[in-house]
Amino acid sequence: MAKQLNKDAVYRAAKPKEKEYTINDGDGLVLLIKPNGSKLWRFIYRFGGKQNRISFGAYPSVTTQHARIKADQARELLSNDKDPAAEKKQEKQLQNVDEVNAKRKAEGLPIKNSFADITAQWLASIEHLTKPHTHIKKISRIERLAFPVLGDIPINQVRSSDILAALKPLIDKMQLETAHRLHSEISSIFAYAIVHNFTDYDPAQPVAKQIPAQKVKHRAAIIEPQQVGQLLRDIYNYKGTFIVQMAFRFSPLVFQRPGEIRQLLWSDIDLETKEWRPFISKTDFHHIVPLSKQAIEIIESIKPLTGGGNFVFPSSRGDGRPMSDNTIRTALKSLGYDSDVMTAHGFRTTASTLLNEQGWSPDAIERQLAHAPRDQVRAAYNRAQYLEERRRMMQSWADYLDSLKNGAQIIPIRHTASS
Repeated sequence: MAKQLNKDAVYRAAKPKEKEYTINDGDGLVLLIKPNGSKLWRFIYRFGGKQNRISFGAYPSVTTQHARIKADQARELLSNDKDPAAEKKQEKQLQNVDEVNAKRKAEGLPIKNSFADITAQWLASIEHLTKPHTHIKKISRIERLAFPVLGDIPINQVRSSDILAALKPLIDKMQLETAHRLHSEISSIFAYAIVHNFTDYDPAQPVAKQIPAQKVKHRAAIIEPQQVGQLLRDIYNYKGTFIVQMAFRFSPLVFQRPGEIRQLLWSDIDLETKEWRPFISKTDFHHIVPLSKQAIEIIESIKPLTGGGNFVFPSSRGDGRPMSDNTIRTALKSLGYDSDVMTAHGFRTTASTLLNEQGWSPDAIERQLAHAPRDQVRAAYNRAQYLEERRRMMQSWADYLDSLKNGAQIIPIRHTASS
């Protein structure tokens, strides 16, 4: 069919009539003249056996030349078996998405359906299942390490190579624990995206084997009794502040995690029952630490100084926070015990090793270390079953440490749960 049948003057001179009418420009392009005088470009075509039409805008805002270019583009789509109306709709949707995303970016929000957007939805969905401080760490880790590479990519366009690019700096620095943790979180984000129909594939799966296995790094600890005795003598000769001295002496007696000790609350201490009852966030349960007479003496000696506050071992800054997590480590180092010899966490290994050698029940020792069974029913049962044994064990352990500190010649004696 012939095209470009009329000069522009024909369209410019066209007058409205009582009913709308069209002026044919050829090969599907027409100018529709409305009774109100508006002039609209239309392209009429057949696709899939049906007649259809699309609008190219109003004349003269859309010039005759521009309308003919648009008509040529539509004809090109038809020659490639594509529906011009469907393509135009998709193009408009993309334009709308671009406008929405530009607005979201201006408001500090992630691009719609991007990795960052779906991550925010996933984080919101698991917030009630995660401890607040853990959730904050998770958000920070993903934003710092994953978003710079993956954040703006549509979730269904993220490739395995993109994920590896985000993890590569961590792998190169041998920060393998962080790399494995971030990879697991990225995979969880894609699991959420799959379930909610944002994508149908987890590109993080093939990346797992590209992260080297993490070698377990054991925290250094002194386990030879004579060396433990010297360590204890050094601790009792430590010249730091009184609060640090007491925390330092308290640590081997109770052998709990350093973070639990430094955040020990007065409200968790019961001097009548001689118990410390902390909530152990790492294993998500309430623990009981029977306190030996030596541990009670430390608590009572520091109470006049810190008993009016929240923490038994508060920060020296007087800012209402607990003692710094570096305090005991720094104290050990000042005594000549580097981190490859003894650590604050090492008191747990020391106690576990020597108590097992003495024949105490492994279950009682594990329970006292706050290694809770995954079975919560069993955990509750063990809590009741081993408590009396743990009371005897903790007092025996404190007496044993005293004998080591005093330089006694220790002959290992095997104990039983009933001894």
